[in-house]
Amino acid sequence: MKLLIRLSFLGTNYCGYQVQPNGISVQSVLNRAAEELFGYPCDIVGCSRTDSGVHANCFCATVTKRGTDALETDIPAERIPQAISAHLPDDIRVFDAEWADSSFHARYSVTEKEYLYRIFNRRVMSPFEAGRAYHLPQELDGVAIQRMKTAAAFLLGTHDFKAYMAQGSKVTDTVRTVTRSEVAQSGDLILYRIAANGFLYNMVRIIAGTLIDVVLGRIEPEQIPAITESGNRDSAGFTAPACGLYLDRVAYPPEFFRKSANFI
Repeated sequence: MKLLIRLSFLGTNYCGYQVQPNGISVQSVLNRAAEELFGYPCDIVGCSRTDSGVHANCFCATVTKRGTDALETDIPAERIPQAISAHLPDDIRVFDAEWADSSFHARYSVTEKEYLYRIFNRRVMSPFEAGRAYHLPQELDGVAIQRMKTAAAFLLGTHDFKAYMAQGSKVTDTVRTVTRSEVAQSGDLILYRIAANGFLYNMVRIIAGTLIDVVLGRIEPEQIPAITESGNRDSAGFTAPACGLYLDRVAYPPEFFRKSANFI
């Protein structure tokens, strides 16, 4: 059986999730921690490839002994989060673990993902939000926020989201189903949440940039359906910075999981 871990991380110090030759990645740090804990090299497969600087409130990954489809350990699953976190830096923490069937895949078994984009709306940026939210210094009223909410609602449903995909991406199937697209305020924060059965490269950041352009009056909310229909990246807004983006939830079919593992 595979071990599924759920973790949170601040992506500021990393070149993304996946191992890369040009910097330290979240995956490379997890690889080292798993080997130190279990005593042998492991294969760690993540649910997504996050960009440099992107954060996660809930990121999922499977851990197996290298070259196999199972993990051999006597450590109970409920003790693994604390045990492996002791081998991790302060900006990466595993908070949950459970056993999954060998047929489970952290990326391809996903049924839905949800992202959160955080916007800090105050004239002066908070030092506690630097690197963790996009700074929008313009003063906004209730009408501006309502414009953003109206625009976000137009993204619900099944559409071709090619207009919100980074140029140069080689993906040809660009149809996705969005089940949640909501804007809310919490003090100085504007929170945008979007859930879908899949996302294109930079899709959430481009949508967030488009909604910011809406709230600033550069794009009208009623233009969103036409932008989506156009399939033209140039018609959408700018790509919002990675600092405001968080992977917030990952959903899987429950039949993959078990309460315990037996390695006899």
